[in-house]
Amino acid sequence: MFGFLNSRGFLGTTASFRVDITLVFILMASLLFTIGWRLALNKKFKAHRWTQTIAAILNAVVVLSTMISSFIKYILPGIPGKLNEGSYAVTTIHALIGAIGLGLGIIVVLRGNELAPKSLQFENYKLFMRTSYVLYMLSTLMGILVYLIVYTGH
Repeated sequence: MFGFLNSRGFLGTTASFRVDITLVFILMASLLFTIGWRLALNKKFKAHRWTQTIAAILNAVVVLSTMISSFIKYILPGIPGKLNEGSYAVTTIHALIGAIGLGLGIIVVLRGNELAPKSLQFENYKLFMRTSYVLYMLSTLMGILVYLIVYTGH
């Protein structure tokens, strides 16, 4: 039914359609995170909250629907033996940073929407938001690097 997902991608690399669309969605989430950050700087906090919430949901859906299974299938069996080969190390670092960023980002979104349990209602909210944003952006950059290494050979 979803055979087209494994067909040739549209970005001119050896990646499949699924991998290319994953990259596009992650870049869209990163753009939304950045727009949300700018909204906060301009004190448009309601728009900031909605933009960040949408970006975090988009990011979480992509990570949960494609990235985790790919990591488990292609990278995890090679750890620790192949960490010095090809894309194993950079993909593993990307996954670790991404997992921390995703977890923290979900907590921040829950807190920002007043849905977090009492134990997660921290006081220094800006520190957590900023840390989450930096981790998301770092993970995105590492993901682009993984994409380039795996699908272009560069």
